[in-house]
Amino acid sequence: MNRRNFIRNFFIGAAGLTALGGGGIFYYVNRPEFGRKPSGERLKKILASPHYFNGRFECLTPVQVMSQAEGEHENRLVATWKFLFGDKTGLVPPKPIPSVKTDLHSLNGDCAVWLGHSSIYLQLAGRKILLDPVFSSYASPIFFVNRAFDGSNAYSAADFPAIDILAITHDHWDHLDYPSIMSLKPKIKTVLCPLGVGEYFEQWGFDADKIIEDDWDAVIDFGRGLTAHILPSQHFSGRLLTQNPTEWCAFAFVTPARKIFCSGDGGYGQHFRDIGKKFGSFDLAFMENGQYNRAWHAIHMLPDETAQASVDILARKVVPIHAGKFALARHEWNAPYKDLLANSVDKGYEPLTPRIGEVINFDGEQTFSDWFNF
Repeated sequence: MNRRNFIRNFFIGAAGLTALGGGGIFYYVNRPEFGRKPSGERLKKILASPHYFNGRFECLTPVQVMSQAEGEHENRLVATWKFLFGDKTGLVPPKPIPSVKTDLHSLNGDCAVWLGHSSIYLQLAGRKILLDPVFSSYASPIFFVNRAFDGSNAYSAADFPAIDILAITHDHWDHLDYPSIMSLKPKIKTVLCPLGVGEYFEQWGFDADKIIEDDWDAVIDFGRGLTAHILPSQHFSGRLLTQNPTEWCAFAFVTPARKIFCSGDGGYGQHFRDIGKKFGSFDLAFMENGQYNRAWHAIHMLPDETAQASVDILARKVVPIHAGKFALARHEWNAPYKDLLANSVDKGYEPLTPRIGEVINFDGEQTFSDWFNF
């Protein structure tokens, strides 16, 4: 289908949806994947949070989600139109993303696997941990928005062993994916998430006693030496029109032998230095580096900021995430990798660029290819 016919069909479809009236729209936005408002004891806990003000969560230092970038004169409507229907040359890779299909059931010992975008599989202290799994073809409630790159969906729920901890950083569609969660549901033993996000899981049929939901700086002891830390990030939340109804976070997973940091989404700020002071160093850090723009760098880091944040948290090795699967910004699809490598020279940490599915070992040296250079 060419673009002209696509746009024509889109507006025909939109007109048809409008013709259904308020009832049809009401039904659409009340599908379970959109979630529901927290209530009861969960709402009481949210209201008691020092990070919740006037009906919404705020960053440690309040920031504007989007600002007018210097030299830009487009309003949000024009920018959104270009994003949806503009020329995507360079935004999408010209051939399928390369991947490795590792047998996750056969892995032994501590290790990690990047699964594309911000999805990460960890094995630590005998526990299997899965972060922000998104295996759907679209990171959106609308079928034609945020399509996954060809080749980037190498894994599905069937490829995973039982998951001891499912960790969710926030409720955006490219991190909390309803079809992926529901397909994984029989394998999930415990859900770990920031305040308010547990409401989605209860609505989706998870037992309340399987959900661990807490505020920034909470420490959860999973036994056998594994602790999980819910940490601040500088971002926002919401799956439709309501902004910041739930909290967002980063995670640290700590054992006597390892310290692993997962940034989640967020802009650069003082919190990275504070985290570095608190933990001393990290053996491996998964750092957001992609889908950035000067206009919204307060809530998504630019590559030079990702490099500085990696220095701030005293990371020894750094894996860039939030790239390689979706085009959510107007930069070239592989620019995050090239720019981060350029900004990582003499920074004191080792940047790693595994392919989707490639095993990352915490000990010893590893060499990964520049698979993104095509």
